[in-house]
Amino acid sequence: MPIVDLIKLVLIGISAGLLSGLVGVGGGIVVVPALIYFMGMDQHAAQGTSLSILLLPVGVLAVMNYYKEGNLNMAYAGVIAAAFVFGGYFGSRFSLSLSDDVLSKLFGGFMLLVGIKMIFFK
Repeated sequence: MPIVDLIKLVLIGISAGLLSGLVGVGGGIVVVPALIYFMGMDQHAAQGTSLSILLLPVGVLAVMNYYKEGNLNMAYAGVIAAAFVFGGYFGSRFSLSLSDDVLSKLFGGFMLLVGIKMIFFK
């Protein structure tokens, strides 16, 4: 792996980690676009790579900080995590049946709608 690519990947990881710890986002919102625009990946490869980082305990230190401050609902997290396994499986199967162009538009549209909702509505 070229050193330039290694540096880019480290910066993507640090950025995703900082935003994850700061506002609870990282994987899809930071990693996917960064892999597409800075590493030249297509949408499917970027999403698969982003999902793969969730397999490791990448957020364990951030979670510990939130837990220590009483800002973690373990019951909710457990239910969501269990359901995420099934949703992730079926979502990935559907995603892989779509063209890269359609998937990119869905991803961007979803981020746009969520952003508008969060900025302008409660």
